[in-house]
Amino acid sequence: MSISTIPHLIDGQLKSLDGSETRQNVNPATGSEVGSAALDATEAVDQAVAAAARAFPDWSKTPVGDRVQHLFRYKMLLEEHIQELADIVVEEHGKTKGEAIGSVRRGIDCIEHACGAPVLMQGRTLPQIAVSSTFCRSEDEGGVGIDSAVDRVPVGVCAGITPFNFPVMVPMWMWPMAVATGNTFILKPSEKDPLSALRATELAQEAGLPPGVLNLVHGGHDVVNHLLAHPGIAAISFVGSTGAGEHVYRSAAAHGKRVQCMCGAKNHSIIMPDANQGAAIDGVLGSAFGNTGQRCLAGSVVVCVGDSADWLVPGLVDAAKKINVGPGKEAKTDMGPLQDADSLSRVHDYIEVGIQEGGALLLDGRQASMPSQGCFVGPTIFDNVTPDMRIGQEEIFGPVLSIMRAKSLDEAVAMVNRSEYGNMAVMFTNSGHAARKFENTVQSGMLGINVGVPAPMAAFPFAGWGKSFFGDLHTNGEDGFRFFTKSRVTVRRWL
Repeated sequence: MSISTIPHLIDGQLKSLDGSETRQNVNPATGSEVGSAALDATEAVDQAVAAAARAFPDWSKTPVGDRVQHLFRYKMLLEEHIQELADIVVEEHGKTKGEAIGSVRRGIDCIEHACGAPVLMQGRTLPQIAVSSTFCRSEDEGGVGIDSAVDRVPVGVCAGITPFNFPVMVPMWMWPMAVATGNTFILKPSEKDPLSALRATELAQEAGLPPGVLNLVHGGHDVVNHLLAHPGIAAISFVGSTGAGEHVYRSAAAHGKRVQCMCGAKNHSIIMPDANQGAAIDGVLGSAFGNTGQRCLAGSVVVCVGDSADWLVPGLVDAAKKINVGPGKEAKTDMGPLQDADSLSRVHDYIEVGIQEGGALLLDGRQASMPSQGCFVGPTIFDNVTPDMRIGQEEIFGPVLSIMRAKSLDEAVAMVNRSEYGNMAVMFTNSGHAARKFENTVQSGMLGINVGVPAPMAAFPFAGWGKSFFGDLHTNGEDGFRFFTKSRVTVRRWL
């Protein structure tokens, strides 16, 4: 198979269905060709849905304990192939090797969580919920007892639409829970870096998943819209930008599907004067510039309370200057490239916007020491940003940090709550009183106390609020199992 043609995986087989348009992908660190992905091969969706529908009856009837055995085997295969998967992620996405391994590891956490399906999809029963005297032969019988139960059953054929920034991990937020609970699944990975998702899906076939249970199709807008409208799909899970997520939510819901959309963010970190200075600087640095700022849990705004700016701002600038920007495959690299040329252009544009808006540019990532080729930009820091500036409001999805200043905790929380997003908020403090006030007043679904990136483990939901999420049930945790199952209530009376 030529690397320039990336096949779909349908019904357990690799298939080449190109359509009329393709996207050429390159290594963002070198510009070398990685492969091309079909953008409008809607026929692949039709074939995948048909395969998933054929597989669903037998798979849904397979005992849950038998279903998760495939996931146990898959977990072991991932452990064996973690270096291989990480290398693919580094090549087509640009992450550092450490970031790539870490992201695969978090995906493995999701597999382990899904293996708990025999417990997590259990229903509930309530015997003798009522008594009926309709068919009693004598008053001594006291009536016929009625029992009630609710079971969790699979919803059918499900689909997942995933982003470029975590091409192995995010798909595992979705399909392992879906197939463990008896559904069949179609994955549509990002067209920007689909090779790692394809390889991870091939490994799932090696783990013994029956043909049609897990399928993968490539594509862009046309394929996404075909998935959203397809009558054979019961549920859609999405991770991506807020604009795309709102479209997915509205369109899929209008076609009668269950939908969950984890979307964009503008995350804030509040720094109190009493915070541990080293922990705060390290936490903000890792949150803002880890993964080159390309994650929905990036802490892209810092709110300094009181005189905390006196030590935080110079500390951040000094530390950011020491970040080594380069190809992710090099051991000395601390921060890799942005994913593609469009991302680089967007970040450059936002730096110019910040300057025009009056932000104080303390560190210009365009001037960093970095390779001349590739999609590189260094850490960028703006001071004296206000909540009404675009760089303080909009998701940049790159290594640009905005610093705001507040006189009090109340003012800082008010700045956070002005955001239309509500994905994550963080506070660094040694005061339990301040932390408790922060927890009870800030409007974000995921909070960190002295933790720069409070990414929930798979046993807890990824719980964004506001325009960071559209839907009712989040991914992962118990929410994930509930999303991929529906309630069936039975009322029993034995005469």
